[in-house]
Amino acid sequence: MSQKMKPGSSKGDVSYVRATGASPQLPMAPSPSLMRDGSHTPVSQMSNMDNDWDDRDEIRQRELEEARGRVSQMEKTMRWWSDCTANWREKWSKVRNERNKAREENRQLRAKLEQLVKECTILKREKQEIQAENVKIKKESPSGISENVKQDLENNMNKECKPAASEKYVEEKEINSQAANNVIQEDGTIAEEKATLFELKLDEAQKTLLAERGDKTSLMKTIEKLQMDLSAMKQKYEEAKRSKQDVLLEMTKLKEDHRGEIDRLIKDVDEEIGNKSMVDKKLNDVRKELERLQRENADEWGKRERLETEKLALERENKKCRAQIRDLEEQLENKKQQTSAVVDSDMRSLQQDLNDKSKELNDLRHIHTKLKKTFQEKQTDLDHARRRAEQYEMEVKKLRARVEELKKDLATAEDEADNQANLYRKVQRSNDELQEQIENLQVQLHHTQSRLKRSSQSGLTMTASLRSLDPTDPENNDSDEDEGLKRSSQSGLTMTASLRSLDPTDPENNDSDEDEGFRSVASCLKKIGWMTMDLQFCTIVYCLHTVEECRVISRAYSPPLDSPITPIPVDSTWGRPLNHFEAS
Repeated sequence: MSQKMKPGSSKGDVSYVRATGASPQLPMAPSPSLMRDGSHTPVSQMSNMDNDWDDRDEIRQRELEEARGRVSQMEKTMRWWSDCTANWREKWSKVRNERNKAREENRQLRAKLEQLVKECTILKREKQEIQAENVKIKKESPSGISENVKQDLENNMNKECKPAASEKYVEEKEINSQAANNVIQEDGTIAEEKATLFELKLDEAQKTLLAERGDKTSLMKTIEKLQMDLSAMKQKYEEAKRSKQDVLLEMTKLKEDHRGEIDRLIKDVDEEIGNKSMVDKKLNDVRKELERLQRENADEWGKRERLETEKLALERENKKCRAQIRDLEEQLENKKQQTSAVVDSDMRSLQQDLNDKSKELNDLRHIHTKLKKTFQEKQTDLDHARRRAEQYEMEVKKLRARVEELKKDLATAEDEADNQANLYRKVQRSNDELQEQIENLQVQLHHTQSRLKRSSQSGLTMTASLRSLDPTDPENNDSDEDEGLKRSSQSGLTMTASLRSLDPTDPENNDSDEDEGFRSVASCLKKIGWMTMDLQFCTIVYCLHTVEECRVISRAYSPPLDSPITPIPVDSTWGRPLNHFEAS
């Protein structure tokens, strides 16, 4: 039975755990039958059980307290780590704020510096423009200007007046120069008039110059003020430069300090991460251990509940047994008045029953041990059978592979058998064709035999012709003819031997040898005197054994040159014609 967690408790909370690690296995409760037999054994066993339960409860309480202490220690470490992380976060936030403030100050100083640089450049440009205007005024001034004007111009050059008054003076001088040029170019009269006008204009110009001197003085004052402002701006610029350098130095120092602090913080963070990973590992281990303890606790709690139920059942049985014992005691007290023999017999019977029950218990234990042994043997047999089954599976796999190979071999053998069957069919066809040829030859031989029977009437003429060709006659016994006859007969005998050694049905051996045999027989018959012979007669003579047989046939069968040949009886086994004696 697995114990469920509380819905409100966290994963690390173990307050709901009721027991801890696995304890030694509890002894089994005694059977109710033994408890019914005697009154002294259950009480002692129950006392032992209570003592064991107390010891185990104490051990479990200690283990539970240790687990709670570990959990509290882990909670403290987690809180410490959370406080450390909060402190580090605060430090990081402070450092970030300081860094942002330094960046903003740096930006403001840079903006001020840029403004001062722009103002300095503007003042430099104005100064250069004023100097250029003064140079132009010096170049364009005429010779008729008074010394006061020159002194004023020199003073203006030295004091760096503004371009407004100088522009007015330049315009007047340009007008005067143009008027002077016009006067020179005109005629004398016109020149004099223009000279007077020019003098008037000069007087007016002097008046204007006198009026403008006040303006120049005011301008000089403004220029002095501007110079003072410029010097002050220069001082401010130098101070800004110095402050900028100081700020840059401070920034470099701050950057170095910040980098060092960042490196230190990174190292601390890495160490914290490593420690945190170690703590996480430890937490995971502790969680696994807690889960294992919870499982073991659930198992132990289930065992405890089972034992409690057994304990309650045993208590009920004890109560029943006590009630029975009380009844028995009452019966014994009632029966004490009876004879002691009856009591002794009852006690003996009870003792005998107790002994029988103990014997039965011992027998059951012995049977239990035997069953255990048989179970172990069956287990070993089962393992052996599994191993054999695995071996059989391996053998079956091998046999399947062998069957696959045999199937392939069978397919190849079937292909070869088909090829052999095709060859056999071809040979059978050729044999049938040869058999037909043999039958045709037999028919032809039958016709020759019938012709021989018909020609039996002309036997006398044949004997006469053969006697005329008898080799025993000294007149016809020539040595050359005998030698030729012997040679031809020997060649015929060799051909007949070769034909007898071969199967007449074989078509391969019945072409060239027959032609040679026919030729040898034809030459032999020519030497004997047969000039024109039929092909059938040549075959008959060719199949004979000896030359003497040829002579006998030639004596018995001597047809005329142009008469048809009568058939000779032929052996049906080899197609060989019968000799003269076999035919008779």
